[in-house]
Amino acid sequence: MNEPVPNARLAWPIRLAGALPLGLLRWLGGGLGLLVYAASAAYRGKIHDNLRTAGLDSPGMRRAAAMEAGRALAELPFVWSRSQGELLALVRCDTMAVLDRAEAAGRGLLLITLHLGGFEVGSRVYAARTLALGTRMTVLYKLPTKTWLRPLVRSSRAAPGLEALPADLAGVRAMLRTLRSRGAVALLPDQVPSAGDGRWTPFFGRPAYTSTLPQRLADKTGASVVLGICERRPGGGGWDLRLEEITGSPSPEQLNARFEEAIRRRPEQYLWGYSRYKAPAAATRGAAQPDSQGD
Repeated sequence: MNEPVPNARLAWPIRLAGALPLGLLRWLGGGLGLLVYAASAAYRGKIHDNLRTAGLDSPGMRRAAAMEAGRALAELPFVWSRSQGELLALVRCDTMAVLDRAEAAGRGLLLITLHLGGFEVGSRVYAARTLALGTRMTVLYKLPTKTWLRPLVRSSRAAPGLEALPADLAGVRAMLRTLRSRGAVALLPDQVPSAGDGRWTPFFGRPAYTSTLPQRLADKTGASVVLGICERRPGGGGWDLRLEEITGSPSPEQLNARFEEAIRRRPEQYLWGYSRYKAPAAATRGAAQPDSQGD
């Protein structure tokens, strides 16, 4: 449980930042978020447009969303460089019974989260749990377009009990193997997938191209599906992990509805600066393809 992340492989600025107190990193991140918000008209426009679509727009909410986005970025070095034991000590969860039931079903676990709060924390918490269970966890990450960044991203995603793989066809096949061996996988399917890997589905009443990968994985393996949200507590207070069962097939329609509910609880902690309603990019070579074409 207390095994450290192999932070010797992380770039020295990340290791240095990760050694700072969490509260200080978040304070600095809040200021950085406001600075970027003030400096970029395009970024302000995305936040404004997305909040207005969701019926949540106000000057105060825009500023709060910008600050929380900065905090989400600033706390990543802390998450990447601390041991799982240190992270576990900062996470409160009153819904672990949801995981107990999912594991007891013995069908593998599909853990879904979204870009809200400490979205990288939940998978690391569960990876520590897999060590005790003698299973493993697999996650996918998007390869940066700049090749020099790839070793950094790969090393930052590493953790004991956690297998981090590029989001390509080989990565999806690895997820299927993990689920069929009764292991766990984690996904963040609230951003736009490549063309052919999703379908247009309402998100806050506006069509958004949404990934079908969770549904395909669950349908092929019969895995139990759990929604996990790590809401950020004030200052250096860590995170509150909320776990909820998802019954039935996790279709894009069901996931977007559940995501809306989670966002409305803590709207300032969602990453509103992302272009959620853009058209999908052309599928890249080796990308995961669905079993059937969406609308």
